[in-house]
Amino acid sequence: MSDIRNNWTKEEVLEIFNKPLLELVFEAASVHRKYHNPREVQVSSLISIKTGGCSEDCGYCPQSAKYHTDVKVHKLMEVEEVLGQAKNAQAGGASRMCLGAAWREVRDNSDFDRVLEMVRGINEMNMEVCCTLGMVTEEQARRLADAGLYAYNHNVDTSEEHYGDIISTRTYKDRLDTHQHVRKAGVTLCSGGIIGLGETEQDRIGMILTLANQEKHPESVPINALVPVAGTPLENQERVSIWEMVRMIATARIVMPKSVVRLSAGRLEMSKEGQALCFMAGAGSVFAGDKLLTTPNPAQNEDRELFKILGLTPTEPFMKGEKPEVKMSYKESTKKKELVEKVQAWKEEMAAAKK
Repeated sequence: MSDIRNNWTKEEVLEIFNKPLLELVFEAASVHRKYHNPREVQVSSLISIKTGGCSEDCGYCPQSAKYHTDVKVHKLMEVEEVLGQAKNAQAGGASRMCLGAAWREVRDNSDFDRVLEMVRGINEMNMEVCCTLGMVTEEQARRLADAGLYAYNHNVDTSEEHYGDIISTRTYKDRLDTHQHVRKAGVTLCSGGIIGLGETEQDRIGMILTLANQEKHPESVPINALVPVAGTPLENQERVSIWEMVRMIATARIVMPKSVVRLSAGRLEMSKEGQALCFMAGAGSVFAGDKLLTTPNPAQNEDRELFKILGLTPTEPFMKGEKPEVKMSYKESTKKKELVEKVQAWKEEMAAAKK
């Protein structure tokens, strides 16, 4: 009988979640070894390509324009700057480059065109490219796929029941609709959530159920621990313990066996021993670099030391799926853009000469 199921009940997942911790970790480790190489960890790097000024009111996020935090608003980065950072990340062992923009949704404008250029350029560097840009339509998801996007991140954050206490500017259904648009475009899905938002144990189970009972499990499932930020509504939330993170990772690993469970935000507060237990429980991916969008993260040299101690090695790109075929190369796209700009300049010159 296959371990892959899409019809889990809340009672079944709750029973797994509440197993004695060592028994839970042992079961999760066994599942992990069946579907993944336990000595390999996929390393991603994350760039905030457009920071702050977001119209959303996510209670945990310092990038919301509705809150007064230390985050400074920065416009969309230039393509070459992003490609330069991607090269540095690749040299540091990252196989995936994640691009995050503080938008509620993608708009069909020159900024989106620039993001597509970033995706093309990174794809041609033989790196997996992931974007988290907010909501996307089917057509926008298709354009990202044509540019060479490997994965799209769109977290559900928490359970549907608790969601309204955290966010009011976007519905739970909006998030699931974006999942469908990404799937129809043939892009792999990255979706998980955050613990420490004031949710109950039932909410944590509900979040996992939302993902585990999708027709196809997300290829990547990030488990984040809230990093409270001053100025946000959740600034005084108590940090979750390492044991809570281990339970979430292990449960996600058991009910979504083929998914890569990502140990995400909150890792800076974890000891090496705590992170080792997370890897034992089925975490198969981490973010590298000293910052995750706007919150601190362990430095690359610390991760290299940890990997050496644990005998872990970074995975090569496209180990879990084929490299996307780009419909138009970065070089071709750049030439087209230059040609369009020259034609426009010529039209403007002609118009000015007629006056």
